[in-house]
Amino acid sequence: MKHFTLDKHMTATLGGAFYPTGHSVVMFPDAQDANRVGHLLIDDGFSGDEVYLIPPHILLEQITPTIHESDSPLPSAGTDAATVRAYTELAREGHTALMVRTKDEATAERLMVHVRKVPYSIAQRYRTLVIEDL
Repeated sequence: MKHFTLDKHMTATLGGAFYPTGHSVVMFPDAQDANRVGHLLIDDGFSGDEVYLIPPHILLEQITPTIHESDSPLPSAGTDAATVRAYTELAREGHTALMVRTKDEATAERLMVHVRKVPYSIAQRYRTLVIEDL
C-alpha cells in the first residue's frame, strides 16, 4: 500500500477539485478495517502501487483544500465538490480512506467484495464525468 500524496492528475481540469479518474475512494469508520481491506486487496492481486491509505489528517490537509478553488468564483456544477465535502465531514469524525485504482466495472466489483466485509461509510468510483456510488 502506498501513502497518499495529492498530485495534479488527481484533480479536475476545470476548478481543480479532487477527482481521481479511474479510481475509487472508500471511507471506513475504523482505520484498522481500512488497513485490513487494503492488504486483502493486495492479496487478491491488486498492485500495492494502486492502493492508497489516506488517514483523516492527510485527507483534511491535501484533499479538502481542493474545493476552495473549485468553488471560486461560482460553485461547482458537478458533484465533485459535494463529494469532497462528504469526505471532509467523515475525516473530521476520524474516518480513514482507501483510494484504489479501478479501471473498469469488474475491478470495482472486486474491490467491493472485500469492502463489504466490514462497515464502511461511503464508496465512490470516479469515471470520466461521472462519480458513481458503489
